[in-house]
Amino acid sequence: MKLIAGLGNIGEKYCFTRHNAGFMVLDKWATDKGFSFKEDKKLKCMIAKQDDLIFIKPTTFMNLSGEAICAVTDYYKIDKKDILVIYDDISLDLGKIRFRSSGSDGGHNGIKSVIQHLGTKEFDRLKIGIGPQPNIPSEVYVLQNFAKEDLTVLKDILKNSIDAVQYYLETDISSAQNKFN
Repeated sequence: MKLIAGLGNIGEKYCFTRHNAGFMVLDKWATDKGFSFKEDKKLKCMIAKQDDLIFIKPTTFMNLSGEAICAVTDYYKIDKKDILVIYDDISLDLGKIRFRSSGSDGGHNGIKSVIQHLGTKEFDRLKIGIGPQPNIPSEVYVLQNFAKEDLTVLKDILKNSIDAVQYYLETDISSAQNKFN
């Protein structure tokens, strides 16, 4: 069993913000593959299952994402090596993606929460570029909607991210890094 967690914030006002890139990837995947998410209040997430995959979108808001990921891994007894977290990265240009097998939170509060709740930095990640950041505070920038001129690039990056995750699932993190980073 593998867990694919997309990070974001719940609610209409956050739906198309840069900080919801992880949610957007999973929403596109669900639309393309014909499955839907259901709320699980106990596990603090929207959850969907397909074959040996569990997809989640935490309902805890970004800064507490680790609560949901930890609850799901404990409930389903998922090994930390079988977790992939998909999230926005302000230091990557829009249109770029990057796999990582471990590392620090890089200033991302959602990843900080995941590290804290899992008790390790050793889990796979897919970063979705949302940069470059203009001269405004990052907490303001990430909560802005994507600009209209970014929508074509966003559509392509969502498709590319799904392709990248499918390749990752068929191979491993190292192969995915070599092909997509």
